Amino acid sequence: MDEVFRALADPSRRALLDALHARGGQSLRELREGLAMTRQAVAKHLAVLEEAGLVVTSRHGREKHHHLNAAPINDVADRWIRRYDRARAQTLADLKSALEATEVSDDFVYVTYIRTTPEELWRALTDAAFITRYFDGGGPRSDWRVGSPVLWSMFGEEPHDWDQQVLEADPPRRLSYTWHTYQPEMQEMFGWSDERLAELQQEKRSKVTFEIEEAGGAVKLTVTHDDFVPGSEMKKGVEQGWPGILSNLKSVLETGEPVATR
Repeated sequence: MDEVFRALADPSRRALLDALHARGGQSLRELREGLAMTRQAVAKHLAVLEEAGLVVTSRHGREKHHHLNAAPINDVADRWIRRYDRARAQTLADLKSALEATEVSDDFVYVTYIRTTPEELWRALTDAAFITRYFDGGGPRSDWRVGSPVLWSMFGEEPHDWDQQVLEADPPRRLSYTWHTYQPEMQEMFGWSDERLAELQQEKRSKVTFEIEEAGGAVKLTVTHDDFVPGSEMKKGVEQGWPGILSNLKSVLETGEPVATR
């Protein structure tokens, strides 16, 4: 965590993170235009943020796009805030998010490093019994062959077929599947009218991709959830849901227990 704290100590780097929080996927040129910094200064600060894992990049043609990675900040929160006053801190964070909500990029990218093996991480992503341990008693179910359906279980209920399917399965390196659309269960949870639900169900499906790479004595997991329409309600839910789920996944693999019960 030392690198994370050092990276966050500089106000210029915090400004870059704020810019990427407001709109992810920006190029070096776009970031420079929005901030009073030289190109060299922006590049230098981005390199520090990448080294700390706070920023990850993706290639789009000849341009490199930058994304805020919430994993290290989430790990800091788990260690220094939530274990001491989880409920109060989460309430304040939720209130702040609601008051400062802004349009963000169409991609959600999350990178974390886990002390495990690629094979064990693959099992954690695909084995129903293991998934239940960090996914609130539910999560995806499939035989994980390309073209196979992905069923979805919520809070221990019987799996639902929401017309999801496996897009890629290359164990233990890469897994990708389509995400579900808006369901009546969500309508009841969020209080949407029938008209609003029908409107939301017209959105195209998003997809989630897990990439697994060896990284010294650990494994690097990159989760990319993309193909959202601008302003997507599903994107807002994904941004709230994935960090907690992936923190639990990391904790279960490393300690045997999810974050919530440590």
